[in-house]
Amino acid sequence: MFGRGLKQYSTRRVMSRILGLLVLFTLVAGLGWSGPARAQDTIKVGILHSLSGTMSISEVSVKDATLLAIEEINAAGGILGKQIEPIVEDGASDWPTFAEKAKKLIEEDKVVVVFGCWTSASRKAVKPVFESLNSLLFYPVQYEGLEQSPNIFYTGATTNQQIVPAVDYLLEKGLKKVFLLGSDYVFPRTSNTIIKAQLAAKGGETVGEEYVPLGGTEFSTILTKIKEAKPDAIFNTLNGDSNVAFFKQYIDAGYTADTLPTLSVSIAEDEVRGIGAENVVGQLVAWNYYQTTKTDANTKFVAAYKAKYGEDRVTDDPIEAGYFGVYLWKLAVEKAGSTDVAAVKAAAPGIEFDAPEGKVTVDGDNQHTYKTVRIGKINEEGLIDEVWATEGPVKPDPYLCTYDWASELPKPEGGCPKM
Repeated sequence: MFGRGLKQYSTRRVMSRILGLLVLFTLVAGLGWSGPARAQDTIKVGILHSLSGTMSISEVSVKDATLLAIEEINAAGGILGKQIEPIVEDGASDWPTFAEKAKKLIEEDKVVVVFGCWTSASRKAVKPVFESLNSLLFYPVQYEGLEQSPNIFYTGATTNQQIVPAVDYLLEKGLKKVFLLGSDYVFPRTSNTIIKAQLAAKGGETVGEEYVPLGGTEFSTILTKIKEAKPDAIFNTLNGDSNVAFFKQYIDAGYTADTLPTLSVSIAEDEVRGIGAENVVGQLVAWNYYQTTKTDANTKFVAAYKAKYGEDRVTDDPIEAGYFGVYLWKLAVEKAGSTDVAAVKAAAPGIEFDAPEGKVTVDGDNQHTYKTVRIGKINEEGLIDEVWATEGPVKPDPYLCTYDWASELPKPEGGCPKM
C-alpha cells in the first residue's frame, strides 16, 4: 500500500515538472526567443533580377556579383554584428512581375533593402512600390536620367556619365551623321530624345531612328533603312539578346566596325560572350568600368569573381555596380547604426568607397554616384580596351541641368539644384 502510494506520488511529481517545463517553453516562445539561431540574428535583403527571359543574358551575372559582395561582408563579420541573409527573386524579364516580387520581398520577407532591376521599365514598375512602402532599392545599371527618387540609390551611370560623353566622342571623331537604334521601351526612347537634342545643338544630324520590341530578332528592314540613310555611325540602345541577332545580321549585310561603327551603351563584356566576340570586335561602347580597368581593387574583384563563378566568366560595368552597391549600403548602415530607411538615407551623402572602377561617392543631392566615364573598344578576346576617359569621377546630373541645349527637357520638381 505504502509502495503504491509512493509510486503514484513520484509519477505526479514527474508529470508536474513536465507540465511546468511546457508552460515555461510556451512563455519563452511567446517572447520570440528561439535560441542562438533566431531570425533576428540576420539582416534580410532582397535581390531582384531577371533570371529567365530575354534579359537574363545580362542580369544573372549582376545577381551573382551581389551575392559575392554579401558573402565577403559576411565572412568579414557581417553588419552591426549580424549576418546578411539574401532572398533572391526572379523578375522574369516582365515588368509587372518585378513589381509583384518587390512587394513580396518588402511585405512578406521583411527585407530592409533590395538590390536589383536592369531595364528602366523594370525600375519604373517598382519605383512606386518602394516609395509607397518606404523601402530602399539600389539600382546598378546605367539609365536615361530625368529621374530621382527618395527611395532609390543609383549606382550605375546617369546620362551625363555615359550617353552625353559618348555622343561627344563620336562628334569629336567626325562621326556626325548618326542612326539611332533601340529596343522599344523607356530607356532607348528617352535616351534618343536627349541624343537628338545634343546632336542638333552640336552640329550633328540624326539620320534615322528605329525601334524593335524587347527581345526582337528581325532587323532586315531596319538594315535596309540604315543602308539608305548612309550614317557615319549607329548609336545602339538595344537591350538583351536582341543584340545577338542584330550584330549577326549587320555582318551578313556586309558591315564592319571600320565601315560603319556602332557605339553601344548596353553591351558590356558579359553580353559580348553571348553575342560572340567575332561579331562585335572593334565596336565602341561607353561605360564607367571594364574588366581591364587598372586599379588594385579591380584586380582583387576580378580574381574573387572568377574564383567563385569560374575562370570563363567575365566582369563588366553593371556587375561591378551591383557589387559595390552592397558595400555602399553597408557603409551607410554602419554610419547610421541602423537599417532604418530614414537613418540610412541621412547617413549616405558623401560616403565613399574604393570600388573596382575607382573611387565612387554618393551624391547627397540626388542619391546617384560620382563616376569616371570610359569609352572602350571590344577586342578579339571579347574584353574591352579603354580608348578615352574623363580625368576623374564626374558629378551626376540626371536632369542635365548644366547643359544649355537640354533646357527644354523635363526638370525636377522645384527646379534644378545649384551645381
